[in-house]
Amino acid sequence: MTKRDFLSLEEWTADEIEVVLALAARVKRGGVTGGLERKVLAMVFMDPSLRTRTSFETAMFLHGGHAVVLEPGRGSWALEAEPGAVMDGETVEHIVDAARVLGRYADALGVRAFPRGREWAVARQDAILRSFAQHCEKPVINLESARRHPCQALADAMTLREKLGETSGKRFVLTWAWHPKALPTAVPASAALAAARLGMEIVIARPPGYELDPEDTALIRRIAQQSGGEFVHIIDDPDEATVGADAVYVKSWGSVKLYGNPEEEAAQRAALRDWRLTPDRVKSTRGGRGIVMHCLPVRRNVEIDDAVLDGPNSVVVDQAENRLHAQRALLLELLGSGGMGQ
Repeated sequence: MTKRDFLSLEEWTADEIEVVLALAARVKRGGVTGGLERKVLAMVFMDPSLRTRTSFETAMFLHGGHAVVLEPGRGSWALEAEPGAVMDGETVEHIVDAARVLGRYADALGVRAFPRGREWAVARQDAILRSFAQHCEKPVINLESARRHPCQALADAMTLREKLGETSGKRFVLTWAWHPKALPTAVPASAALAAARLGMEIVIARPPGYELDPEDTALIRRIAQQSGGEFVHIIDDPDEATVGADAVYVKSWGSVKLYGNPEEEAAQRAALRDWRLTPDRVKSTRGGRGIVMHCLPVRRNVEIDDAVLDGPNSVVVDQAENRLHAQRALLLELLGSGGMGQ
């Protein structure tokens, strides 16, 4: 059977995502043991990780499998990504060869590769991730790329259902936050796609100049409509953003329009420090009880105030825990007996 990659949420059908989420709930309740005996997951981290690495290693251990972690340039060879490259420089091994070999050693391959280069039109293609998927004969899992973080999105969907119950028609606000660095759009786009899949009312709040990739915005709108939800509108006021929200997802991201122009982007971002989730803004959520989400790591008192992160509305630790359970379910589906990857 053709292998099954997990590169983005939208590349799986709604029914396939439902299967994973239902299994994740069973896994979390302790209803599933084993299933990955003698299975190996190889993970290539070209960028740092805390939750992704730890949760996947733990998931493999809990179900009887084994995880191998590689950090190119730190303990494993630096990888060349450019097709047709003349490799007479610092890189030692090409992604094509690494992907083919790891596909012979492991039952699945995870890859993390943040945006690279100075052109968004190039970075948005996720060439490193797609190259691994093209040349590896086993399932490839996106551990976060320039465009998507689908494993985070699974955990986000799981958390929204746990905390809100019926999600259809409830208001999901994705709000931008100031950050000292220009971060990728992978998490915010994936979070909004997850909420759209749940039939929620989607609001995106961001300062002018910080729009998501237009194709991603159109996709979020389309999936929301297909799922019985609605893409309400885009807001450019941080006080107005949280009004009536059932869930507030806080995340910073860099300007796509100014991608590759760090000095200009930093100057634009410098005046936007008021984009921070404060207790007063949380009070304006629906009944003052809207849940507060963030993928972590979070810059305390920069993106979100301590009083909010440590307060009753915050579900960020539960959300992080659900990374483990959602990924356990994903691995079981991809690699376990009877799963989609078999």
